[in-house]
Amino acid sequence: MANLQELRRSPLAGRTQDMKQASGQNLSIREVPFTTQVGLRAEPGTAGHAALAAKLGGLPEKVGDVVGDVNSTAVLWLSPDEFLAVDAPDTGLTDELAQALGDESGQVLDLSANRTFIEISGPAAELVLRKSCPLDLHPRTWKINQAYVTEVAQTPVILWKIGDFSWRIAPRISFADHVVNWLLDAMIEFSHSEV
Repeated sequence: MANLQELRRSPLAGRTQDMKQASGQNLSIREVPFTTQVGLRAEPGTAGHAALAAKLGGLPEKVGDVVGDVNSTAVLWLSPDEFLAVDAPDTGLTDELAQALGDESGQVLDLSANRTFIEISGPAAELVLRKSCPLDLHPRTWKINQAYVTEVAQTPVILWKIGDFSWRIAPRISFADHVVNWLLDAMIEFSHSEV
């Protein structure tokens, strides 16, 4: 009998070949499926906030902040009392954080099926994103390992800079195909050019 991990299908499974074909030396796009995503709510200064911060090695303190990084458990700031913890697939992080919170005020909610991550990388990645994202993406204002709630392709997303030329875009799964369509179209002019 197959287990659930064998049966699940990522939101962009049907677009894998399209993304591979659009990728090249200067620009690549792929889905990062099945990440563990845990929504956290905790008012700063409360025992619940302190308990979650202790378990995670801290919580972000201001807009754009990320605690951790893409290679470990990362916690992205969404609002003063709302955070998104992101980790590798199937880590059990939700249960660990719920235990850490215990009976203190706050919330731990598994949101792993809520969003998928689309990774776009390469020297032209910033130029592609500039076509539709209203934020200033220049490296002097946006550092590696910062994340913001914004829009890409007129769609609400979390945009996370994970490297000099790499970004992760997290739309809700119902908009993932639309965002990929837009990105693939925006990538066309860079597919065979030097940046």
